[in-house]
Amino acid sequence: QVQLVESGGGLVQAGGSLRLSCAASGRTFSSYAMGWFRQAPGKEREFVAAISWSGGSTYYADSVKGRFTISRDNAKNTVYLQMNRLKPEDTAVYYCAAEETYYSEDVLHTKGRFGSWGQGTQVTVSS
Repeated sequence: QVQLVESGGGLVQAGGSLRLSCAASGRTFSSYAMGWFRQAPGKEREFVAAISWSGGSTYYADSVKGRFTISRDNAKNTVYLQMNRLKPEDTAVYYCAAEETYYSEDVLHTKGRFGSWGQGTQVTVSS
């Protein structure tokens, strides 16, 4: 498994932007498909965005499509989530997840497929 540490959360006004980072260590990061999930109080953890280990394929939840962008830098063992035009309903703890995949373009978007998780970072969007 790979160890994951998220950072970059905080408090922002509606319409603002944040960039989350997830630093990985312990295994060959470049062979891991990555995902971002979020969990609001009293709700299930939900999928936000995912990227293949090559970086060539991405997938987004409909609720964030066009506002959020996932990317990765395999040389830095880091995956990013750029969040623009934030809304109060984006308020949640955001989690990074990783799973090794065989094919470079495989994208995973169900939480049960991921074996490694970070501790989460809080994002709060005020109205």
